[in-house]
Amino acid sequence: MGGTGPSACYRHADRPTGISCTRCGRPICPECMIPASVGFQCPECVRAGNASVRAARPTGAWRTATGRWGVVTVALIAVNVAMFVVTMVSAVTAGNPPLSNADSPVFDALSQWPYGVSLFGEWWRILTAAFLHIGPVHLVMNMLALLMLGSELERAVGRARFLALYLLSALGGAVAIQLFGDPSVAVAGASTAIYGLMGGLGVLLLFRKQDLRGLLALLAINVVVSFLPGISLLGHLGGLVGGVLAAGVLVLTRRQPRAQWAALALLAVLLVVVALSVPTVAVLGG
Repeated sequence: MGGTGPSACYRHADRPTGISCTRCGRPICPECMIPASVGFQCPECVRAGNASVRAARPTGAWRTATGRWGVVTVALIAVNVAMFVVTMVSAVTAGNPPLSNADSPVFDALSQWPYGVSLFGEWWRILTAAFLHIGPVHLVMNMLALLMLGSELERAVGRARFLALYLLSALGGAVAIQLFGDPSVAVAGASTAIYGLMGGLGVLLLFRKQDLRGLLALLAINVVVSFLPGISLLGHLGGLVGGVLAAGVLVLTRRQPRAQWAALALLAVLLVVVALSVPTVAVLGG
């Protein structure tokens, strides 16, 4: 009775073997055997399997930070820090110490100077001032607050809506400064927007019927601090009102995306118009 002898390796015809690739079934000799989880595989099947597996890309610092804290929150912090560096460089070129960044041409051109806005038409100041800071302590304190409040709100309302809330809060603070502030004194800082974030978070907590006591205590402490010399209480309160209004729009129109964005745009236009037009009358009349 006859029998079947061992097959030859598909890559080496002169080498008989009794082992086959567990994936394709082709005979393989000891030289071509590559251990697998079960049995052995041929070189071609191993290469095909490796090609189908994407190599894991290393996670960078930016991706890690934005994944944890939120893309918009981290981006806003980056812009604020970048502007601080720009004003430091500008101070040095003007012959001043780098940490005296408020004594720089860039800071002078971008801070909120009510006379500059109302009498000279320098409209950009009502927004650019929210990205400037006077000294490193001012910057660090505001950025820590933005990191904590911003990441929470960005997760709650989404990136675009959070950015709208932030900018509308800054505009709210600018309106208060233009209307009621000393027109000869320049003001700067992200705290107008930070107070707006506190107001916005309060609206969301109230809507969700969650405990407000911790937030109210934090807000009360910050309002007391706002009475210290050199701090713009008007800007803080204006930002708070702007944030409450913007968050109110988000809550009331949460099921109507088109109406929501239309209402946010209308609020932005209203704040800008008030900031740019009403103060002119106040300044000229006073």
